[in-house]
Amino acid sequence: MPILAKNILPVCVRLNNLLTSSMASANVIKRLESKASAAEQIIAELKREVDQLKKGTKETYINQTDVLSLENQLLRGEIEKYKNELVRLEMNRGVKQIPQANGRCSVKIDSKDISVVETAASTANENKPDAKAIKGKKASKEKGPGVKKPIAPTVESQEPPIDVGRLDFRIGRIVNAKKHPDADTLYVEEVDVGEEKNRTVVSGLVKYVPLEELNNKMVVLLCNLKPSKMRGVTSEAMVMCASTSDKVEILVPPLGAVPGDLVHVDGYPRAPDNILNSKKKIFETCAPDLMTDNERQAVYKGLPLHVPGKGNVVAPTLTCVQVK
Repeated sequence: MPILAKNILPVCVRLNNLLTSSMASANVIKRLESKASAAEQIIAELKREVDQLKKGTKETYINQTDVLSLENQLLRGEIEKYKNELVRLEMNRGVKQIPQANGRCSVKIDSKDISVVETAASTANENKPDAKAIKGKKASKEKGPGVKKPIAPTVESQEPPIDVGRLDFRIGRIVNAKKHPDADTLYVEEVDVGEEKNRTVVSGLVKYVPLEELNNKMVVLLCNLKPSKMRGVTSEAMVMCASTSDKVEILVPPLGAVPGDLVHVDGYPRAPDNILNSKKKIFETCAPDLMTDNERQAVYKGLPLHVPGKGNVVAPTLTCVQVK
């Protein structure tokens, strides 16, 4: 018997503690219920005030909205306090809490209470003026009726005059020449014009110039013609020559000229097109004024073609003939 009493005594003590804890929890729950009842009364009062605000004038409504906003903040604070107290009690009783994204624990709140608070908040938001509408009205007021933004006048680029300055004459050196594989009257030449890559030039000189005279020959090239295929080979420039119906001579650059040197004509500043537009017939317009003079100099309207500081471009023998 003493042993049994000894074992029963701790059990009785634990039961007594549980009963005491249960009574304490019941008291806390009663207090929470009392506070919840008070909260319901506050919510009912707020709902009544909202109804009164809806019936009032616009100015009164705006003032009452400020009061309502303040009271809503107080109400949220009260509800938050009750939520925290409820969570604490439930955790003491072993009720598992579910964490939310904001770091708090979920708690059940009467949906009726939430809907009343949300109704008050949405009512205040509905009466807030739209910022975009105000901005749009302000902008339209500033512009005024019928006022259009002035259109800036377009400035058309002026077409430069057609003269020799638009022709890209350069000095080149024929590095290699051979017969065209598909044309008996054409040569295919690889010409160094001071660029990273040699240019391919197709010229109809077979009847006038022996092949052996072409290799390493210094020449004057027109370099901004549109590349074109001649019997399957693309030609990227034109060798300039003094020409008659029965004789053709390749123009001779001045002594000391090197591949890439630019050919100038005084009075006509160099401003060559990147590629000559065939529709504008720029070369065809200049061609009649490209000739050799009495001293065999290649000239444009009587002014010599020259490499500055090195001398004039000449023909070997032909005078007063076309250059083409």
